[in-house]
Amino acid sequence: MPKPTKGPRLGGGPAHERLMLANLAAALFTHKAITTTETKAKRVRPLAERLVTFAKRGDLHARRRVLSVIGDKTVVHELFTEIAPLVAEREGGYTRITKIGNRKGDNAPMARIELVLEPVNPKPKSAKKTAKAAPAAAPVEETPADEAEVVEADETADETAADESAEAEKA
Repeated sequence: MPKPTKGPRLGGGPAHERLMLANLAAALFTHKAITTTETKAKRVRPLAERLVTFAKRGDLHARRRVLSVIGDKTVVHELFTEIAPLVAEREGGYTRITKIGNRKGDNAPMARIELVLEPVNPKPKSAKKTAKAAPAAAPVEETPADEAEVVEADETADETAADESAEAEKA
Protein backbone atom coordinates (compact mmCIF):
# COMPACT_ATOMS: atom_id res chain seq x y z
CA MET A 1 0.00 0.00 0.00
CA PRO A 2 1.30 3.48 -0.78
CA LYS A 3 2.78 5.50 2.02
CA PRO A 4 0.51 8.29 3.32
CA THR A 5 1.54 11.74 2.16
CA LYS A 6 3.03 14.23 4.57
CA GLY A 7 2.93 17.94 4.12
CA PRO A 8 0.62 19.81 1.77
CA ARG A 9 -2.05 17.87 -0.10
CA LEU A 10 -3.06 18.31 -3.70
CA GLY A 11 -5.45 21.23 -3.79
CA GLY A 12 -6.48 21.45 -0.13
CA GLY A 13 -7.45 19.00 2.55
CA PRO A 14 -7.35 15.22 2.55
CA ALA A 15 -11.01 14.81 1.60
CA HIS A 16 -10.59 17.07 -1.42
CA GLU A 17 -7.47 15.17 -2.45
CA ARG A 18 -9.23 11.81 -2.16
CA LEU A 19 -12.13 13.02 -4.30
CA MET A 20 -9.80 14.59 -6.86
CA LEU A 21 -7.79 11.38 -7.21
CA ALA A 22 -11.01 9.37 -7.55
CA ASN A 23 -12.16 11.70 -10.34
CA LEU A 24 -8.78 11.41 -12.08
CA ALA A 25 -9.00 7.60 -11.89
CA ALA A 26 -12.56 7.68 -13.28
CA ALA A 27 -11.40 9.88 -16.17
CA LEU A 28 -8.48 7.52 -16.79
CA PHE A 29 -10.80 4.51 -17.01
CA THR A 30 -13.26 6.38 -19.23
CA HIS A 31 -10.78 7.86 -21.71
CA LYS A 32 -7.96 5.26 -21.33
CA ALA A 33 -5.44 8.15 -21.10
CA ILE A 34 -5.38 11.62 -19.52
CA THR A 35 -2.98 14.55 -19.44
CA THR A 36 -2.32 16.06 -16.03
CA THR A 37 0.55 17.35 -13.92
CA GLU A 38 3.36 14.96 -13.05
CA THR A 39 2.52 15.10 -9.36
CA LYS A 40 -1.13 14.20 -9.90
CA ALA A 41 -0.17 11.44 -12.32
CA LYS A 42 2.26 9.93 -9.81
CA ARG A 43 -0.36 10.15 -7.07
CA VAL A 44 -3.20 8.60 -9.10
CA ARG A 45 -1.11 5.64 -10.35
CA PRO A 46 -1.26 3.49 -7.14
CA LEU A 47 -4.99 4.15 -6.78
CA ALA A 48 -5.74 3.26 -10.39
CA GLU A 49 -3.62 0.10 -10.27
CA ARG A 50 -5.31 -1.05 -7.08
CA LEU A 51 -8.75 -0.51 -8.65
CA VAL A 52 -7.71 -2.49 -11.75
CA THR A 53 -6.56 -5.31 -9.47
CA PHE A 54 -9.99 -5.33 -7.83
CA ALA A 55 -11.58 -5.40 -11.29
CA LYS A 56 -9.48 -8.41 -12.23
CA ARG A 57 -10.91 -10.29 -9.24
CA GLY A 58 -14.35 -9.53 -10.60
CA ASP A 59 -16.48 -10.63 -7.65
CA LEU A 60 -19.26 -8.63 -6.02
CA HIS A 61 -17.18 -7.52 -3.05
CA ALA A 62 -14.47 -6.16 -5.36
CA ARG A 63 -17.10 -4.29 -7.38
CA ARG A 64 -18.49 -2.72 -4.22
CA ARG A 65 -15.00 -1.71 -3.06
CA VAL A 66 -14.41 0.03 -6.39
CA LEU A 67 -17.84 1.67 -6.21
CA SER A 68 -16.92 3.09 -2.80
CA VAL A 69 -14.04 4.97 -4.46
CA ILE A 70 -15.60 5.77 -7.84
CA GLY A 71 -19.26 6.62 -7.47
CA ASP A 72 -20.14 6.37 -11.18
CA LYS A 73 -21.62 2.97 -11.99
CA THR A 74 -20.99 3.31 -15.73
CA VAL A 75 -17.25 3.82 -15.16
CA VAL A 76 -17.13 0.84 -12.80
CA HIS A 77 -19.02 -1.28 -15.32
CA GLU A 78 -16.56 -0.29 -18.06
CA LEU A 79 -13.64 -1.10 -15.76
CA PHE A 80 -14.95 -4.56 -14.91
CA THR A 81 -16.25 -5.57 -18.36
CA GLU A 82 -13.82 -3.93 -20.81
CA ILE A 83 -10.54 -3.09 -19.08
CA ALA A 84 -10.16 -6.06 -16.70
CA PRO A 85 -10.28 -8.76 -19.43
CA LEU A 86 -7.64 -6.90 -21.43
CA VAL A 87 -5.18 -6.89 -18.52
CA ALA A 88 -6.06 -10.33 -17.14
CA GLU A 89 -2.65 -11.84 -18.01
CA ARG A 90 -0.67 -8.82 -16.81
CA GLU A 91 0.74 -9.00 -13.28
CA GLY A 92 0.77 -5.33 -12.34
CA GLY A 93 2.02 -2.30 -14.22
CA TYR A 94 -1.36 -1.42 -15.67
CA THR A 95 -0.50 2.28 -16.17
CA ARG A 96 2.24 4.16 -18.00
CA ILE A 97 3.35 7.72 -17.21
CA THR A 98 5.05 9.72 -19.96
CA LYS A 99 6.47 13.18 -19.27
CA ILE A 100 5.45 15.66 -21.97
CA GLY A 101 7.12 18.92 -20.98
CA ASN A 102 5.92 22.01 -19.16
CA ARG A 103 2.55 23.74 -19.37
CA LYS A 104 2.56 27.05 -21.20
CA GLY A 105 0.76 29.21 -18.64
CA ASP A 106 2.47 28.36 -15.35
CA ASN A 107 5.38 26.16 -16.48
CA ALA A 108 4.05 23.20 -14.49
CA PRO A 109 5.59 19.85 -15.50
CA MET A 110 2.96 17.85 -17.36
CA ALA A 111 2.61 14.12 -17.89
CA ARG A 112 0.32 11.72 -19.74
CA ILE A 113 -0.93 8.72 -17.79
CA GLU A 114 -2.46 5.91 -19.81
CA LEU A 115 -3.64 2.36 -19.36
CA VAL A 116 -1.36 -0.32 -20.77
CA LEU A 117 -3.83 -2.47 -22.70
CA GLU A 118 -1.40 -4.20 -25.07
CA PRO A 119 -1.14 -7.98 -24.64
CA VAL A 120 1.75 -9.21 -22.52
CA ASN A 121 4.70 -10.63 -24.44
CA PRO A 122 6.68 -12.96 -22.16
CA LYS A 123 10.37 -12.26 -22.23
CA PRO A 124 12.49 -15.01 -23.81
CA LYS A 125 14.70 -16.75 -21.30
CA SER A 126 18.35 -15.89 -21.59
CA ALA A 127 20.81 -18.47 -22.99
CA LYS A 128 22.80 -18.54 -19.75
CA LYS A 129 19.80 -19.53 -17.64
CA THR A 130 18.74 -22.15 -20.19
CA ALA A 131 22.26 -23.61 -20.30
CA LYS A 132 22.40 -23.84 -16.51
CA ALA A 133 18.96 -25.44 -16.32
CA ALA A 134 19.74 -28.14 -18.93
CA PRO A 135 22.63 -29.84 -17.02
CA ALA A 136 20.63 -29.72 -13.82
CA ALA A 137 17.73 -31.44 -15.54
CA ALA A 138 19.91 -34.16 -17.14
CA PRO A 139 20.68 -36.17 -13.94
CA VAL A 140 17.00 -36.27 -13.13
CA GLU A 141 16.26 -37.89 -16.48
CA GLU A 142 18.84 -40.69 -15.94
CA THR A 143 16.86 -42.40 -13.19
CA PRO A 144 13.16 -42.10 -13.95
CA ALA A 145 10.73 -43.59 -11.47
CA ASP A 146 9.32 -46.11 -13.98
CA GLU A 147 12.63 -47.98 -14.32
CA ALA A 148 13.09 -48.03 -10.55
CA GLU A 149 9.65 -49.59 -10.14
CA VAL A 150 10.42 -52.21 -12.81
CA VAL A 151 13.68 -53.14 -11.08
CA GLU A 152 11.91 -53.42 -7.73
CA ALA A 153 9.15 -55.50 -9.30
CA ASP A 154 11.73 -57.91 -10.80
CA GLU A 155 13.45 -58.31 -7.43
CA THR A 156 10.11 -58.90 -5.74
CA ALA A 157 9.17 -61.51 -8.36
CA ASP A 158 12.53 -63.32 -7.88
CA GLU A 159 12.04 -63.36 -4.08
CA THR A 160 8.48 -64.66 -4.46
CA ALA A 161 9.61 -67.43 -6.81
CA ALA A 162 12.40 -68.42 -4.40
CA ASP A 163 9.96 -68.52 -1.48
CA GLU A 164 7.52 -70.69 -3.45
CA SER A 165 10.25 -73.12 -4.48
CA ALA A 166 11.46 -73.34 -0.86
CA GLU A 167 7.94 -74.09 0.33
CA ALA A 168 7.52 -76.70 -2.39
CA GLU A 169 10.73 -78.46 -1.28
CA LYS A 170 9.50 -78.56 2.33
CA ALA A 171 6.23 -80.11 1.29
